[in-house]
Amino acid sequence: MKEIKKFLNENQNEAAVEKALVKLKELLTKNETIEYIAVQKKPLNISPNSIALTNKRIIFCKPKNFGFSMNFYDYLWKDVADCHMNEGLMGATFTVMTTRRFRFSMNYLPKSQARLLYRYAQEREEEMAEYRRQRELENARASSGGVVVNSSDKGYQSEQKKEDPTESLKKLKSLQDSDLISQSEFDTKKSEILSRM
Repeated sequence: MKEIKKFLNENQNEAAVEKALVKLKELLTKNETIEYIAVQKKPLNISPNSIALTNKRIIFCKPKNFGFSMNFYDYLWKDVADCHMNEGLMGATFTVMTTRRFRFSMNYLPKSQARLLYRYAQEREEEMAEYRRQRELENARASSGGVVVNSSDKGYQSEQKKEDPTESLKKLKSLQDSDLISQSEFDTKKSEILSRM
């Protein structure tokens, strides 16, 4: 398998990576690609656990029944709040905390693999933090301006929500006070609200 070489480094168990890769390929969604696979290096472990990072999610692979079956646990990047790595004497532990405060970790990872996992996860975390910030900003703007976006398949245009202009102005002012919108955005939206009065 030629593609396995991109996942290997000096501490990877090639057979374990290949076994995980075969099973993972069956789980990938459209346009999803595996970025990295890290495999546990636990003493006296016949079927090590592994972690796969894709462009869409983190997948924890935990073999059971002596490796004849496997449990998969996955978390979309947009649901991952934080990733941590701790190095110890017997390897490293990689931990994922979701936005719903669920924690999942894997230990006995070779340090070099854990560092690569951590580096890639940090890049994705930064992207998702910006994504969540933009979503919150859009939601705040929509609620202050009284705009409802209709997302039905027929593609209807945005409609004005029937809301008290005074309440809209209060919400708009709180957005500006919280630095969620700029002064120029505040002035523009304020003019629109006042014109509807």
